[in-house]
Amino acid sequence: MRTTALLRPRQRPSLRRLAQLFPLLLLAACATPGSKPPAAYKAESFDNEATPFLWHSTQGPEAACEKGRRALLGQGYELEKFSEKQGENSVKGVKFFMPKSNQQLQLRITLVCLPSSGGSTIYANALQSSHELRANTSSSGLSVAGVGSISLPWPSSESGTLVKVGEETVDDPAFYQRLFSLIENIPD
Repeated sequence: MRTTALLRPRQRPSLRRLAQLFPLLLLAACATPGSKPPAAYKAESFDNEATPFLWHSTQGPEAACEKGRRALLGQGYELEKFSEKQGENSVKGVKFFMPKSNQQLQLRITLVCLPSSGGSTIYANALQSSHELRANTSSSGLSVAGVGSISLPWPSSESGTLVKVGEETVDDPAFYQRLFSLIENIPD
């Protein structure tokens, strides 16, 4: 006796291969060479002549940093305490901005005053951090007999979390020029 096999409609080989390759094609499309951010170190020039981050003062390091401290306080910056190891020749201040109701910007300025020939050099660095308010979510569960349970995210409008979304060093020469001009014009 001869048995006959059930005949199934045959799928064309090209469609089957395409279905198998689709996840790989999708993964390759997501991993294009342009999707990786550029390396920051490649743009770093280390050019001493064109740096906006330093200013020369005829005063000693302690006096120059004291002027920097007063300049930041006069502009509404909150000063952070330094440890004894860091010395009196450093100043760190922070100021908060709120451009939108769900966004906060922080501007941190660090001044380091070091002795140099004929006075001191003030090195300044400003770091801007961006934060956004993200709503907290809680889960609500629903149980259906015979089907099981599912859990759904439920946004909560009463509370949120401040999440850092970006940070960068301020490298605008005009910003530092304004800062150093203010420090220079603070009376002794």
